[in-house]
Amino acid sequence: MTSPEIANSKPSQESSNSKPSQEISNSRSNHLPSLWEGSGVGCFRVILIGYMGAGKTTVGRALAKELGLQFYDLDWYIENRRRKKVAQIFAELGEDGFRQIEHNMLHEVAEFENVVISCGGGTPCFFDNIDYMNQQGQVVYLRCSPEVLHGHLLMGKTERPLLKGKSPDELVAFIREQLSVREPFYNKARYQLDVTLMDNYDKIKITVEKLRELLGI
Repeated sequence: MTSPEIANSKPSQESSNSKPSQEISNSRSNHLPSLWEGSGVGCFRVILIGYMGAGKTTVGRALAKELGLQFYDLDWYIENRRRKKVAQIFAELGEDGFRQIEHNMLHEVAEFENVVISCGGGTPCFFDNIDYMNQQGQVVYLRCSPEVLHGHLLMGKTERPLLKGKSPDELVAFIREQLSVREPFYNKARYQLDVTLMDNYDKIKITVEKLRELLGI
């Protein structure tokens, strides 16, 4: 399924520079089939999972840019399709309502071809989402310590409904508790990559290089 124009679901300078998935250069595309040897999947998809603040959007966008692929952030896609912020959907429908929408939108995005997708922290943990993702592409768990996650969340500007109103100590405790619940789902990913604090461009670049090495691309 070829990705539609809604791929640029987050209006930004980055999205305006995105390259259509069909415009993969020959030098890059020659490396992509190695990802699918023996997998039975006929196109290229990388799906990044992990706790909120792991750097999935940052790493996914940088990887897609290097490979000349289209990048999708699932939360941005949901906001574009629903014309509402994730926080507003949470407030109106509760977490159960949001997770149903997320499940449906995942089944749209994960049908697109030659893409890099970053998912929300809870996406793999509901319905059959993680099993579906493993069927659709090469799933990578970006694994971070609670301390790194806390650092990334402090640097980020995205509103996180589940973290609202928590003190720093409460936030660290909340992250530890949720990781203990979510990691059994995260650990179903085919690949895992340990992520350290990415507080500058060079560290982001190193993480992307490690991811490409892990995936053989």
